[in-house]
Amino acid sequence: MISSTGGPAEGDTLDAGAGGILRQPKAVWATAGASVVAFMGIGLVDPILPSIAKGLDATPSQVSLLFTSYFLITAVAMLVTGFVSSRIGGKKTLLLGLALVVVFAGLAGTSGSVGELVGFRAGWGLGNALFVSTALAVIVGAAAGGSAAAILLYESALGLGMACGPLLGALLGNASWRYPFFGTAFLMAVGFLCITAFLKEQPKPARKTSLLDPIKALGHGGLASAAVSAFFYNYTFFTVLAFTPFVLNMTPYKSGAVFFCWGVLLAVFSVVVAPRMQARFGSLKVLGGSLVLLAVDVLVLGYGDHTTAVVCTILSGAFIGVNNTVYTELALGVSDAPRPVASAGYNFVRWFAAAAAPYFAPKIEEWSDIHIPFVVAAVTAALGALVVFVRRNALTHEAEELQPKHATEDSVAVFAN
Repeated sequence: MISSTGGPAEGDTLDAGAGGILRQPKAVWATAGASVVAFMGIGLVDPILPSIAKGLDATPSQVSLLFTSYFLITAVAMLVTGFVSSRIGGKKTLLLGLALVVVFAGLAGTSGSVGELVGFRAGWGLGNALFVSTALAVIVGAAAGGSAAAILLYESALGLGMACGPLLGALLGNASWRYPFFGTAFLMAVGFLCITAFLKEQPKPARKTSLLDPIKALGHGGLASAAVSAFFYNYTFFTVLAFTPFVLNMTPYKSGAVFFCWGVLLAVFSVVVAPRMQARFGSLKVLGGSLVLLAVDVLVLGYGDHTTAVVCTILSGAFIGVNNTVYTELALGVSDAPRPVASAGYNFVRWFAAAAAPYFAPKIEEWSDIHIPFVVAAVTAALGALVVFVRRNALTHEAEELQPKHATEDSVAVFAN
């Protein structure tokens, strides 16, 4: 069982702490290992964006479409993943996702133009959506020692992947911008073979999910409010992730180090700090305060000198980690929709902002100057906080009755989706 604050309940903590997280079947380790690589793919291109632009003779706005195509497909795929997995089962869905990532990541490394690279990155996004939206359920279903150990293992995979993606991109990308794509394809192929060999087919859900179920779930005012607020927040999040590398203008190694530190803060504050802050201050106060601090951080990032920009980029990982966790519990605690359906509807809305920010931030710079994209990002973070404040009754009206018993599981699942 998981406590309402987002951590393991008392009875489960002992099992996990006694080594339960390490005593897992090979199937669990295979899925968790592939999950690390899947999450690495999100930030993999960060350190090599300037190198890609130079290698393919492309502008920053063109290269930023690597994020736009990836997350646009991810957003749409939120309506599809539950439909697919409830019909073909967890293992087949994982393997389908992995196969798509292997194919499209490998093709991305062969791209001769930025247009080809953007297209292949879109296919990669579909594969990644199918994989990560199913992996948690598979790990929990196959794990030994209770769900707490499995969830901790998955959380570790998420944090490790988010932190190490930029590092891998830097190490391989220092030789050629193509190598990180080939490296990802190779690692995911290994994951495909391991899951094929070690994972047994998981039971199919009792009820099949329709394509429209996530859209219908958004008819609930609380869930819709959480999704709209998260939409504004995600615009800020992905302005930092996709546009800042051009502003820092560092070598792949240095940029990779910056975003590695950013990823470490994101993981620590998401898994460790956020639940403690929620228990002490309450979810809405924590979220509102974190969004306001993020707005201030990106504004200082945009107008500060180079050293200030580096510090603010790393620091933003802390606020982003807190926000990811709190948004998730709000989204899934506020409506009576099944958790996978609520997750899909919520993510369908918020990932559109992740697609929009990488496209509009460089365009805004072209239309104005380098500071204004960060002003816009600060405004969207503040708008996210404003929605939380104005809609606080809708966000908490049913939360006490419907607060998920498995908050940590939900938190990881929504972020993964």
